[in-house]
Formats: sequence, structure tokens, C-alpha cells
Amino acid sequence: MHNPFVPETLDGWSLLHLMYRVRWDRLRAVNAADRERMAEEVVQALAVPDAGSTAFVQVLGHKADLMLVCFRRGFEQLAQAQLALSGTALHDLLEPTSSYVSVVELGMYEMTAKVHEQLAAKHKPGSDEFEKAFDVEMDTQRQRVMSRLFIDLPKGRYVCFYPMNKRRGESVNWYSETFERRASMMREHGSIGRTYAGKVQQIISGSIGYDDWEWGVDLFADDPLVFKKLIYEMRFDEASAKFAEFGPFYTGLQFAPANLAGFLKGNVPSM
Repeated sequence: MHNPFVPETLDGWSLLHLMYRVRWDRLRAVNAADRERMAEEVVQALAVPDAGSTAFVQVLGHKADLMLVCFRRGFEQLAQAQLALSGTALHDLLEPTSSYVSVVELGMYEMTAKVHEQLAAKHKPGSDEFEKAFDVEMDTQRQRVMSRLFIDLPKGRYVCFYPMNKRRGESVNWYSETFERRASMMREHGSIGRTYAGKVQQIISGSIGYDDWEWGVDLFADDPLVFKKLIYEMRFDEASAKFAEFGPFYTGLQFAPANLAGFLKGNVPSM
């Protein structure tokens, strides 16, 4: 049964973020030809011939050296990617530092309320007819935004990833706010993001039930200052100022998979 107080979501790519620290001390003992072979093996292991992609990111700071973001059709394909990478020679020289599992998500606050209102005028809420009509309408909406659910890998040079929650404390609890209040706050939150259209590409993924936080956020841009400005400005809207909790941030440079060998040589890899 569809709850009118719970916003529906439309779901797309399954995502797996893998963060690693490179064992540079051991890698230095590997000759150039073997490094090339190791890099090529990883690229082949993570290649997706049918549907999906993998982002390669050099991470800045101590949290990791390399972040791989796998976009796949489902968890079976994520499992295959993780196993394929684990079977490469390079994996023996990588030390896992973190990971994140989520699914690309579009929140439907406005649409959920609208559909419930329209269908309630035709069918009794909770009836089989209502539920069937609701499912049909959600599938229609899903087809309409398919390109946003199964987005092409963004080409932005700079990448920022972070997980986040909505607070559930004793005095401030996002989930105890009314549907209308939550929808209003998310409307304000989204309006700020839209002012950065063309400057940053944002991918929101849901992780409730999958990982330690509720959402993951991936930002791609050609200017890293955009991350700072966007996230700072959003801190002042009510949804963030009162209810947002942020996890660790991972920021780095996206590069072409073919340039993994250059990264392993100690060169900043290019797009």
C-alpha cells in the first residue's frame, strides 16, 4: 500500500564506490612493463560492454589515493565488478579504506502528493484499483526521467563524493515533520541546486538499508570551486541548516581509464 505521507522514489543505476590507498612502497618495486599490464588488467576487469560505466578518480588527501565508482544495472553486476577487480594483480597493492553502496534516486515529493490527490478523486485510497493506477502512473513518470535515472557518466574533471543523513534527534527529527513541511523545504533546497545548472552535475543516490548513511552525493564539475560555493550556499537553507548531517568528503580528479598506468607511474593522470 502506498503511504501518502512517504514520498515515492524513482530508482536507476546501482552504485558502488570503492576507495583505496595505493601501496606505493611495494609498487615502486614493480617494473614499468608490469605496471602497464596491471593497469590494463584493471581497466579490462571494470569495462562494461553492455550497460554501465566506471569512473576513475585520483583522490586528494590522506583518505584514499584512488576511488572507483561503478555504475551498473543491479547488485549482481556490482558484485561481478568487485570480484573482477579483486582478482587483478594490482588489487594486491591496494589497501581498501572505504566503500559505499547506493542506488541512483529521484525523490518525488511534489509528484507523490499530486498523484495521490488525482487518484483519490477516482478511486478509494488503499483499494486495489487505486494501487494499480498508482503503479501505472509511477511507471509513466519513471519512463519520462529515464535519462536521469540511468545517467551517462559525467565528464567533469573534478569529483566530490559525500554521504549524508537527515537528522532524527529527540528535538529535531526530519521524519516527524509533516509531508507538506518536508516538501516545502526540499523545494527550497532544490531551487538552490538549479541555479548551478551547467556548472555542476549532481547524482543523488539512496542508501537507506544499504550502507551507514541515508544518501550519497556525487558532484562533477570543471571547476572545483563550484563544490565549495554550492555546498556552502545550501548550508543556509532550512533542510540543511536544521536537518542535514554530513559524512566524510572525498574530492579528486577524474581521469580516463586508459591513463591508470600513468597514475601508477606517479603522474597526475589526464582526462
